[in-house]
Amino acid sequence: MIRLPKSNGSKRVLIANRGEIAARIAKACRELGHTAVGVWTDAEPNAYHLHYCDEWVHLPGKANAETYLNVKAILEVVKKHKIDGVHPGYGFLSENADFARALDKAGVVFIAPNTEAIRVMGDKATSKALAQKAGVPVVPGTAEAVPTVEGAIKVAKEIGYPILLKAVAGGGGRGMRACMNEDDVKKNFEAVGREAKASFNNGDLLVEKLVLNPHHIEVQILADKKGNVYHFFERECSVQRRHQKIIEEAPSPFIGDDEKLRKDICETAVKLAKAVNYDSAGTVEFIMGEDRKFYFLEMNTRIQVEHPITEEITGIDLIVCMIQSAFGDDLGFPSQEWITRSGHSIECRICAEDPITMLPAPGKVTGFETNFPQGTRFDHCIYRDLEVTPDFDPMVGKLVVTGIIRDVAVRKMRAALDGLHIEGLKTNIPLHKVIMNEPKFCEGHYSTNYISETKPQDMINCEFDHSSIYSKLAAIEARQLGL
Repeated sequence: MIRLPKSNGSKRVLIANRGEIAARIAKACRELGHTAVGVWTDAEPNAYHLHYCDEWVHLPGKANAETYLNVKAILEVVKKHKIDGVHPGYGFLSENADFARALDKAGVVFIAPNTEAIRVMGDKATSKALAQKAGVPVVPGTAEAVPTVEGAIKVAKEIGYPILLKAVAGGGGRGMRACMNEDDVKKNFEAVGREAKASFNNGDLLVEKLVLNPHHIEVQILADKKGNVYHFFERECSVQRRHQKIIEEAPSPFIGDDEKLRKDICETAVKLAKAVNYDSAGTVEFIMGEDRKFYFLEMNTRIQVEHPITEEITGIDLIVCMIQSAFGDDLGFPSQEWITRSGHSIECRICAEDPITMLPAPGKVTGFETNFPQGTRFDHCIYRDLEVTPDFDPMVGKLVVTGIIRDVAVRKMRAALDGLHIEGLKTNIPLHKVIMNEPKFCEGHYSTNYISETKPQDMINCEFDHSSIYSKLAAIEARQLGL
């Protein structure tokens, strides 16, 4: 008989974030009986996530440096409002070891892994060295930063072209450049270093073998304070633009029915997490070649944007478990075998961006309506008059569907995209619609080169469909009138 774990009592949790993830965390806090304390800034006095919080706290300022990235200001809020724990969500201070240490010094729980795990896994060179020591396969290349272009060329000759120049710190697709030959290395080395320095205040670079036609496969793990580490299977995140994910699905269609490969990659992720004494939710990312050999890429020491698809196929609330782990509660899993998966889930990131250029398109929402099929989940921060500015990530929602098999999930996503109406804001919904009907994607045959090779953005019909627009407006008006 499985017994639900008992909580160590009600806590006051500060959510140091905004948007859909802040709302998601607030809901989890309420479920556990904790008090969700949200923050609002001068840039977003009516922020969506505040509707789900029990208390609101003002962080003065509009720029992120004044608010969500202001460690001093957040620590003052923590002290003034008697906060027991801080959940950082993703982005902002979620992987900031200095912030974690400051909270620890103040006697406040950081709802994330321990500071040493954040520090070690936050540096690509250090994490790669740890992975090698733990027996986890890594992409051939340097474990430490290469200081000169001459050094980079020497390594490239040893491991063979093509290679990837890659920032030691950071992520999100910045500070990365493929080099097919020596001339490319000479041309790109200083430029990539400058980009890394500007983005992450660290211009150090690694040199790695570039895996051609790669698949981006990641494994969700969760650990408690008692040394238990569990995996929740894998996700495929290979549909990307500029090294940034836009569609994720679980399980991976590339791994498919190869249960041995699935077990190998998931157990490898657990091995790495144990090597760094991990004790929270996290994601181990791998790159997998067409030969099905996989290599450690990096570890994200936070909750991922795409965590909902894992929740959908396992039935386990990862945010709730993350909070429980942070406060030392028992997660209640008897063993790894108890965690099972069922069905197939797909997530489309809904972003305020031009669907053809895939560049951010700031604007204001003037209308919002949904008509989704069964099996749809929409984690979002959308409301009428929401203004999407260049100050924040352009993602405004995550559309998630789940079906008994992949074909059903794809079919449901087509219907869900047709039922999502956001007026006044240019979004990438048209791009998602094209991809969900594109043969290679529908067959599950795609790599991280999908966008650049298949070019679904060129298949978007740019003609203005008056009849479709009028039908949508009529449907919205009918609902508002209760018809």
